[in-house]
Amino acid sequence: MSRDETRTKIVDTAARLLREEGEVTIRTAAAAAGLQAPAIYRFFEDKAALLDAVAEHAFTTYVAEKTHAEPGDDPVADLRAGWDAHLGFGLAHPALFGLLVSPGRVSPATEAGLAVLRARVHRVAEAGRLRVPERRAVDLIHAAGTGAVLTLLARKPEDRDPGLGEALREAVLREILTDSPAPFAEVLPRLTEAERALVREWSNRR
Repeated sequence: MSRDETRTKIVDTAARLLREEGEVTIRTAAAAAGLQAPAIYRFFEDKAALLDAVAEHAFTTYVAEKTHAEPGDDPVADLRAGWDAHLGFGLAHPALFGLLVSPGRVSPATEAGLAVLRARVHRVAEAGRLRVPERRAVDLIHAAGTGAVLTLLARKPEDRDPGLGEALREAVLREILTDSPAPFAEVLPRLTEAERALVREWSNRR
């Protein structure tokens, strides 16, 4: 088995233990992977480094699925779907989610996830449905979505409010969306120069 294959096996094994048992140590990961504990340290400095690798791998896979998903005809519907997927991921992977949202943690996968959110918000803005600045919309959605997951995870599954996520989602959307598309003059500045030129050309032909 190559070094890369061994590392992948360790990460996959640790992820399974974290998912099934809610925790993992160097010793338990090594035993489950059929290795001696010292072998883990050839790949990871300590338990924290192993957990970082597990969280990064899991969220990278999740973000890749979102990135390659084809956008729908309705950008607001895509925004709702993204919220629901985020909530579902967090509730399905509580230990991993806790690692990903740890204060001060910088994660390339998390940044990639935010880039997907920014793109979805931008599509809503292009449709003239956004009534707040895009950055504010992204911050509101991200903060509320993360808060919703953490609030639900703090309760036992049987004590969770099944409608909390949807209620928070709709509250945020009411804050950032307008029912009617913004006037043409308001939408135009959000486009690139090339896009504005195309829109003006199309308008002149009408």
